[in-house]
Amino acid sequence: MAEAIALAKKAAKKDEVPVGAVIVRDGRIIARAYNRRETHRNPLAHAEILAIAQAARRLGGWRLSGCTLYVTLEPCPMCAGAIINARIDEVVFGAYDPKAGAFGSLYNLAEGRLNHKPRVTGGVLADEAAGLLKSYFQGKRAALRGANSR
Repeated sequence: MAEAIALAKKAAKKDEVPVGAVIVRDGRIIARAYNRRETHRNPLAHAEILAIAQAARRLGGWRLSGCTLYVTLEPCPMCAGAIINARIDEVVFGAYDPKAGAFGSLYNLAEGRLNHKPRVTGGVLADEAAGLLKSYFQGKRAALRGANSR
């Protein structure tokens, strides 16, 4: 999770929402990514989606069985769907996302009738992960207030 947090910090420096993701297999990092929606001007460029694509390329297939995804923010429904479709065994996330979280906060796609159910652990280094998000959005709001007061 520490590596995912380092990636989230990198995202913030590039004016991206600070979310980082790492995929591990057999104790080794096989993919790492951070949000790049603004950079790529692509709504699909979430950290999890980018890391999943990288892991699939590295492993030479779309089934990511035996993999664990570490991500700083609870995945949204799009990312949760990609995680399930990629057959990732386990998801470990930091901050809960009450507005869009799909592994327990708003929805729980790991339960129910879908064909794959990853193990999910939330709240790992949550304070640090949430602090990055809070600081980022406070900065955005302050910049907006400053622009509006001119």
